[in-house]
Amino acid sequence: MDEKQLRKSLADLSLGGFRFYKQTGSTNDVALAWATEGAADLSLVVADEQTSGRGRSGRRWLTPPGTALALSLILHPNPSENFHFSHFSGLGSLALTQIFSERGLPAQVKWPNDVLIGGRKAAGILAEAVWMGDQVESVVIGIGVNVLPESVPPSSEVHFPATSIHSEGLKIDRIELLHDLLSRVISLRPQLGKERFIQAWEKSLAFMNKTVQIWSEPAAGQTGSTSHTGTLLGLEADGALRLETASGIQIIQFGEIRLRPV
Repeated sequence: MDEKQLRKSLADLSLGGFRFYKQTGSTNDVALAWATEGAADLSLVVADEQTSGRGRSGRRWLTPPGTALALSLILHPNPSENFHFSHFSGLGSLALTQIFSERGLPAQVKWPNDVLIGGRKAAGILAEAVWMGDQVESVVIGIGVNVLPESVPPSSEVHFPATSIHSEGLKIDRIELLHDLLSRVISLRPQLGKERFIQAWEKSLAFMNKTVQIWSEPAAGQTGSTSHTGTLLGLEADGALRLETASGIQIIQFGEIRLRPV
């Protein structure tokens, strides 16, 4: 993967800007800094190797050179998208599940934003915001996809079983995958805030109508995590998770969440 190849492949997409790194610490860190410097909507950061990438809850997400897809996309929400800001959490994961499934590789979303193939994690999404007062000025959607088997970390280093798309039978070039993913994100974006977006996101959920356990990390200034066990029923209009527990329906909001099947 090199910059010339990437620019040629992505030329038909209306990107606002493009930066490629043979190696960087974290594409999200680069994109967040770029966003504060005035990066245009749909500006893209891609790296062949990440040395200090991160997932949710600060977990490491390493990207060995030549083995995975690591990117961050900068979006500037319009007023309608700002009103439905939480939908950005599902944008990257839904785009991935759709393009994988269309290529014969059934994929599901482990809420809020991991992508599973055969019950194992093949991709992760980390959405972060740049705020201006009480408004979101930019959203950075970081996406990491395990493409080759060499991108999958040892089982001792992961909190959930992992796999790669090549191991599961999808032999796709990283540049082709990047183009398809960006194209799908762009086509899905106008659906944010609409019922059909939530319906598609809900349809892609893993563990629907199954028993799961969810741990929520404490808010700032608080101690101790909380957990809920119940049947996963679906999504609320804002993308929050609906869970039927022994004490009634619980609505699980976004945050530092861990979800596991029971």
